[in-house]
Amino acid sequence: MTRPERLGRVRFPWQRAELDPSAELATPELGAVAAPSVEVARATRFSETFRALRHRNYRLFYTGQAISLTGTWMQTVAQSWLVIELTGVIADRVNKRDLILATRALAMVQALLLAVLVATGEAELWHVYILALVLGVSNAFEQPTRQAMVIEMVGKDDLINAVALNSGLFNGARLVGPSVAGVVIAIAGTEAAFAINAVTFIPSILALTMMDLSELKVTGRRPEAPANPLGELREGLSFVLRTPAALMIMILVAFLGTFGYNFITVLPLVARYVLHGDSVDLGFLTAALGLGAFLSALVIASQRRASRTSLFVGGALFALFLGAVALSESFYLSMLFLLLTGMANIVFAATSNTSLQLATPDHLRGRVMALYMLLIAGSTPLGASLTGFMAELLGVQVTIGLLAVGCMIGVAIGFLYYVTHRDAVEATAQAAATIAPP
Repeated sequence: MTRPERLGRVRFPWQRAELDPSAELATPELGAVAAPSVEVARATRFSETFRALRHRNYRLFYTGQAISLTGTWMQTVAQSWLVIELTGVIADRVNKRDLILATRALAMVQALLLAVLVATGEAELWHVYILALVLGVSNAFEQPTRQAMVIEMVGKDDLINAVALNSGLFNGARLVGPSVAGVVIAIAGTEAAFAINAVTFIPSILALTMMDLSELKVTGRRPEAPANPLGELREGLSFVLRTPAALMIMILVAFLGTFGYNFITVLPLVARYVLHGDSVDLGFLTAALGLGAFLSALVIASQRRASRTSLFVGGALFALFLGAVALSESFYLSMLFLLLTGMANIVFAATSNTSLQLATPDHLRGRVMALYMLLIAGSTPLGASLTGFMAELLGVQVTIGLLAVGCMIGVAIGFLYYVTHRDAVEATAQAAATIAPP
């Protein structure tokens, strides 16, 4: 693997990378007709960005697509909201261990079917689509349930430790899994990777069956009768809106989830067009992000409580280091900034997750954590679409910079809410967790 000979530099937006060659045209020889000025040339380049709109048919097509796609993304977000919130309602009504057990078994069957179809040469595209849908449904039920069950296993005092260890586990697997998959696929094919994945579900399922449910720390009463799911969904949303400690966290998560957690979609463009690297370089950049998250998780795991300082400082540093990635044109600096971005991300994510669970009563935790997952993961389609559009229109570095600004604005709004509602936030940060359902 080779590296560019020069280290590169950090370039600020107001600095021009090189002289505009058109500037020489602004001073003609004696008696010659003057060329357009640099300002005119710049205006022309700007107008060229939208030159296709000069065609009437394309204007009609573009306008119709703009309206239609806006509606499509509205439905995508609304559908994600409905699915995740309804799964949160179910998580509050059933035994969480049993629900996770069922989703893990379903995911194992999905991976096994893929392995068999590929190995027998019977795999078709529609098989992949159907099985991907099955996995999506499994994850939609499993994720909010898993989040809500952590506090039942460890209690409030060790919650931040458990959340941090989960984050470290996830990012550690993200570092190891892809590299192992590459080797397995090269040696034995994709069917082997699917088969190994199916086998890896067995220890998880066995561990769930071996749990002692009497040791779970559940203080609230689980609803017995099948009430109105949409009414329960509104109950969870109403709790967030009227609980300052929960609402403050949701404000922060909404901004960082939409703007911050989608920059990964342009990381390949950073590697290729900003750093002039290849797939190996992209692998190192991605690994730096995961390594930072893993190391940060180990540090957070040693803490005893989730503090407001960690919440806001983690969010602000995430935005700051993301902005540094936007400015960097050096491979090694970018790796460093991505590692720091991953570290700040886990500080914010572990603190926000823990704080939200502590502020939520047991009988609502599934619904509230479903909303949390919606803002973290469900906003991905909207944020990724916006990120891709901006990258094409404005360039990769400007796009990442704007995403960083969006995250910092979210942190500022969340902090302003905290300052203006400090007493209410502190009063609801813990007390709500002990409220029993009516």
